[in-house]
Amino acid sequence: MAKKTWMTRAAGVLLPVSSLPSKYGIGTFGRAAREWVDFLARAKQSYWQVLPLGPTSFGDSPYQSYSAFAGNPLFIDLQELCEAGLLKKGRCKRTPWGEDPSYVDYDTVRAGREQLLRRAFSHFKNFRVLERFRKRNQAWVEDYALYMVIKERMKGRPWPEWEESLRLRDPETLETWKKQCKEDVDYHVFTQYLFFQQWNSLKKYANEKGVKIIGDAPIYVAMDSADVWAHPELFQLDENNLPTEVAGCPPDAFSEDGQLWGNPLYRWDVMQQDGYAWWMERIKANLSMYDVLRIDHFRGLESYYAIPYGDATARNGRWRKGPGMDFIRTINKTVERAAIIAEDLGLLTPAVNRLLKNSGYPGMKVLQFAFNAGEESTYLPHNLPTHCVVYTGTHDNDTTRGWFDTASPDDLELAMDYLGIRDVKEGTWAFIRAALSSVADLAVIPFQDYLDLGSEARINTPSTVGGQNWKWRCSIDSTTKKLAKKMARLATIYGRARTLGGNDHADA
Repeated sequence: MAKKTWMTRAAGVLLPVSSLPSKYGIGTFGRAAREWVDFLARAKQSYWQVLPLGPTSFGDSPYQSYSAFAGNPLFIDLQELCEAGLLKKGRCKRTPWGEDPSYVDYDTVRAGREQLLRRAFSHFKNFRVLERFRKRNQAWVEDYALYMVIKERMKGRPWPEWEESLRLRDPETLETWKKQCKEDVDYHVFTQYLFFQQWNSLKKYANEKGVKIIGDAPIYVAMDSADVWAHPELFQLDENNLPTEVAGCPPDAFSEDGQLWGNPLYRWDVMQQDGYAWWMERIKANLSMYDVLRIDHFRGLESYYAIPYGDATARNGRWRKGPGMDFIRTINKTVERAAIIAEDLGLLTPAVNRLLKNSGYPGMKVLQFAFNAGEESTYLPHNLPTHCVVYTGTHDNDTTRGWFDTASPDDLELAMDYLGIRDVKEGTWAFIRAALSSVADLAVIPFQDYLDLGSEARINTPSTVGGQNWKWRCSIDSTTKKLAKKMARLATIYGRARTLGGNDHADA
């Protein structure tokens, strides 16, 4: 069983980097991020939880990325590039960033960033430091950079639609592309260098303020990604490198057709032969970026739902065995002091519960799932174990204010009676207090709930694409002294306040 070294009673806030305020259309690693960390420190919060930071592909979802190792260039702070002499402020200000600062306009932001980052690269001269970065990250960065270049030349077409010599990675063809597109390949390596330089600086700043970062690793990678293109042998693909089955979830009370995610599935038997080397490198890379790592869809390690490739729904899928404890033991043996949270939401069987218990990882409890008038929920605060992370809601839930606005009358009555409130306007803060006062070691609250915002601030609605998904941003005046004082007071009275300064939770 994994040692429970990093879990102590503490509080944190969930806020995607994209949701931070900035002048340039999307949250970045710049000044506003440091001011956010300062706010968390004043509010006596020990953790900042973010969503995956990879370059987004289909639907702008951070859970569908072009790479499990690369970073999203949209988060690169332009102000820092201006200060380094690579850009001019005037050009940044003249670039369109979208009309509504409350939401990310991804197409506009992507176009503006591409133009400015290309210009910054044209002024960049320190290629020695770039080569050092390449050498440290050679396991993934060259494949990623070449993949992005070819994809651009193919006008965005996914790699399974490329010509055969590229799709099947003919060595001579790849070498020709590398030579002919050297400058473009170098540009994509440059964006990764900037991303990790800025992120590592921000993480260091946060840690010095006593704030740890919780990151997120989607269990699956996107089919249209550098990972699958570069390592097809690790995935369930046929001789043409097309999937045989894909990932998803079975039909349930929320979706009669289930969820068809479309991600390729792993060849766990092949991965086992080299000690899950690709996964171990991924986890090591993630834990160098974050202090704690949440593994999304943890139950897929026990058994996963496999849907025939080409099906329009998830109805015809079947459950297949995952790597189970062999995978967990390999993590614990290979990755020193791995601080991991298991996202164990969804259909949980006794086998999944045994895997979670044997792993020693804390699971997740979501209060919005607790108040079901038809049954006694394990998510109710009085049923929570100590070794878990409790949330009012996650990025896939409505805000708590939105939950109160849409809950059924019976569920609403149960929640209000349980929480001891008479007015739904008290609901969000009652949820927050219930989470903070629970026995759960860690309580993480989405920032929208601290702001008591409605469904307009929802981050994502599962099984939907487009709309306002992944777009919400907080305003520059959200992080008030009054709110920080209130958060600090609650963290203190419920025994979750950070009290030891910058060395808190040093075991993480």
